[in-house]
Amino acid sequence: MKQRTMFPLFWRIFLSIWLAMAVTVVVSNLATRMLLDREREAIERQVGLRELAEEAIDIREAGDRSGAWRFLRDEGERLELYLVLIEQDEKDGKLPSFIRDRMNSGWYPQKPAILDVGDGYRLVAWPRIHGSGWLDPKFFRAIELGLALIMISLACWWIARLVSRPLRHMETTARAIAGGENTLRVSGRIAKRRDEVGQLATAFNAMTERLCNLLERQKHLLRDISHDLRTPLARQRVAIELASEAGADEDLMASILRQNERIEAMTGQILTLYRVTEAGGDIAREPLKPVRVINRVLQGAADYAEHQGVDCRLVASPDSTGTSVLGDEGLLQRAIDNVLQNALDHTPPGRAIKLAVSVSEGWLSLVVEDQGPGVPEELLPHLFEPFFRADKSRGGAGWGLGLAIARDIVSAHDGEITAAIGESGGLGVTVRLPVFIAG
Repeated sequence: MKQRTMFPLFWRIFLSIWLAMAVTVVVSNLATRMLLDREREAIERQVGLRELAEEAIDIREAGDRSGAWRFLRDEGERLELYLVLIEQDEKDGKLPSFIRDRMNSGWYPQKPAILDVGDGYRLVAWPRIHGSGWLDPKFFRAIELGLALIMISLACWWIARLVSRPLRHMETTARAIAGGENTLRVSGRIAKRRDEVGQLATAFNAMTERLCNLLERQKHLLRDISHDLRTPLARQRVAIELASEAGADEDLMASILRQNERIEAMTGQILTLYRVTEAGGDIAREPLKPVRVINRVLQGAADYAEHQGVDCRLVASPDSTGTSVLGDEGLLQRAIDNVLQNALDHTPPGRAIKLAVSVSEGWLSLVVEDQGPGVPEELLPHLFEPFFRADKSRGGAGWGLGLAIARDIVSAHDGEITAAIGESGGLGVTVRLPVFIAG
C-alpha cells in the first residue's frame, strides 16, 4: 500500500499560529493606515494653505491681529479646517490641549499638519470633523490589540478543535469498546488524516481489531473445549460408577468421582458464561419477584451453609417484598446463587452472611456481605473478571467464574453489580436491578 505524505501536527500548529500573527499584523496595519488616511485626507488634499498663511501674516504684520484670526477662521470654515498661526518662538498655549499633545507625540502620523511659512511663523491645521476624522492615538492601539486578540483567539480555537475533537472521539470510542461494543472503531475520516492524530487513530483501530479478534478466539476456544469435554467426562463418570460396582477401591473411586464432578461443574460454568455473554441484552424477560428468587436460592444453599457452619440471614425491607423486576428468573437465580456461594466459600465456620434487600429511587438493591477475610482494596475492580482469584487474601475452591457470570447476567438485565469492603471487614457484593412498574 502506498504510504501517504505526512503533514505533522507540530507544523500545523506552528504554521497556524505564525500565519495568524502575520495576518493580524497585516490587517491591523491596513486598518490603521485606512483610518489615518481618512484623518489626514481633509488636510493633505487642500492646496494654497501656504498662500493663506502668508496673507494672514501680512494682515497680522499690518497690526490687525484680530483680523488675521478672523481671516483664518473664515478660510478654515470654507476648507473644513481649524487654522492657527503662531510664531516660531511662541509657546503653544493658544492651542487646544489635545493638539499640543499630538504635536509632542512620538507617533508621527497622528500629528496635525504644521507648515513653516517663513518670517518666523508656523501654520497649524487640523480637521474640523472631530468625531469621525480626528481619532485619538489610543483608539488605533485599541483597534490593533482588538484585531490581534480576535485573530489569535480564532486561530487557537481552530487549533484546539483540530486536536481535541478527534481525541474526544477516540476517548468515547474507547469507553464504548470497554463497555462491550466491540464493533466500534474510530471514524475513517479521522484515521485518514495525514498527521500524528491520523496515525494514532489508525494504530488504535488496528490494536482494537486485533484485541477483539483475540478475545473472540479465546471465547470460542473456551466454548469449544468445554463443549467437547462434556462427552468424555460423562463417559468417565459412567466408567467410575461401573468400576465402583465391580468392587474397585471405594475411596479411590470417590476421589476420582469428586474430581470428575469439579471438571463438569467448571465446564458448565464456562458454557453458561459464554451463553450469557453472547445473548447480551437479548434474553427472555418477564415480571418476577426478586425476594422470592432469593428465598429459593437460600433454600437450595441451606445444606451447604449448614455443612460450612455458616448462618445466612435475609433482611428485606417491607416495600421490597412486593417489588418486581423484569428478567429471566433462571438466570437471576444463577447470578444470586453465584454471589452467595462465593460468600459461603470464604466465610469461616461460626460466622454469618447477611443478605439485605431494599428499594430506592426506582432500583432494587441486594447486598450480600460475608464475614470472611475480605479482599485488598486494589483487587476489588478485578473480582468480576473471568478466572480471577484473589488467592492472597481469600482461599477456597473455585475457578473465578462465579462472579464473572453474575456480572454478565446482571448487566444483561440492565443492572449493576459492585464489590466493596463490608462493615465487618469481609466482602460486600451489591446487586442493583431496575424496578419494573406495570403500565
